[in-house]
Amino acid sequence: MKSQPIYLDYHSTTPVDPRVANRMLHYMTTAYGNASSIDHSYGDEAEQAIKKAAQQIAQLVNAKPKEIIFTSGATESINLAIQGHILSVNHQQSKLPIIAVSPVEHKAVLDTCQALAKKGLSEIIYLSIDQQGRLDLGEIEQICRSGISLLCVMAANNEIGNIYPILEIGKIAQTYHIPFLCDASQAVGKIPINFAASNITYLAISAHKLYGPKGSGALIVRKGAQLEPIIFGGGHQKGMRSGTLNVPGIVGLGEACELRQLEMAKDEAKIAHLRDRLQSLLQEKIPGLVINGDRASRLAGNLHISIPGIPNHAIIARVRHQLAISTGAACSSGVETPSHVLTALGLPSEAIEGSLRIGLGKFTTESDIIQGAELISNAVEQIEIINRVS
Repeated sequence: MKSQPIYLDYHSTTPVDPRVANRMLHYMTTAYGNASSIDHSYGDEAEQAIKKAAQQIAQLVNAKPKEIIFTSGATESINLAIQGHILSVNHQQSKLPIIAVSPVEHKAVLDTCQALAKKGLSEIIYLSIDQQGRLDLGEIEQICRSGISLLCVMAANNEIGNIYPILEIGKIAQTYHIPFLCDASQAVGKIPINFAASNITYLAISAHKLYGPKGSGALIVRKGAQLEPIIFGGGHQKGMRSGTLNVPGIVGLGEACELRQLEMAKDEAKIAHLRDRLQSLLQEKIPGLVINGDRASRLAGNLHISIPGIPNHAIIARVRHQLAISTGAACSSGVETPSHVLTALGLPSEAIEGSLRIGLGKFTTESDIIQGAELISNAVEQIEIINRVS
């Protein structure tokens, strides 16, 4: 029987924790009621499961259960936050809204902002970053002081793994009464997130980034936020997001959040150790290897590298049946354009073309690391031999 490739693409998606899958199965096959069906016990059980999931999510990020809107994932959450907020602002004022956004945000943020700007519904200000992807807090304060309608900064980057100081950013936003959207899909369950203390207005979460199912997520909305719905039909979730609730998916998200709260600290310490071991192995085997991003503040499972002179697609072609790694964000898979994150960092084209994103998680083993390093270094060696001959 053919063995499975080693999986080191945890930023793209995580495997579902078996305990989460088991919990979800009950709500697929036994307690399969509609949470909006109020006339029988099947609906009651589904509704109670939704309430429990809201509590589990709220406990992990220090929010209130009633602040949670369930969605199909972070992309929908982000669209609801940005579009819903800007629609509300446009209905309240004649002045064109201004959105300040980090240039290394996920495409769900950037494309939504650009779509609104193209329709003449808003303007965009892009924040500055340095070559390690770090933000300038002084600039953020200056922009907030000037008066904007929405500030968009992610908690952790999905490519280079940078962790951003959202507590400090939230204080700046609060000082100048600026609504703050934080895409926390890569951060929740990996680092502590405090929704209440960070003064975040909108927080986006996706279950499949924290060992839960794909197609389930949430938007946490601070009380008093001005947000208009973008999906209509039935008035579900206080009219903020209509549609029959995905009970198994929501249960899975809640269970995944509870498990991360219990196990995150221990798991992430182990993951960081394995990441550092892999980094050392690759540096030993590949002279000239470059580590991208902010090495002083990055996700435990993130290792983003560049191998100048070795195209990333050539490495992927040689390892794809034995090792799952990626050349960039899954949201841009199949798109023949350079990474917008690495481009925003101002990296040379050779570094961008030789970049690889490696993501570790709780199911990664020491053996995976050793074999993965060997596969990558062997591929590099093969390509270098071909380059020398040609």
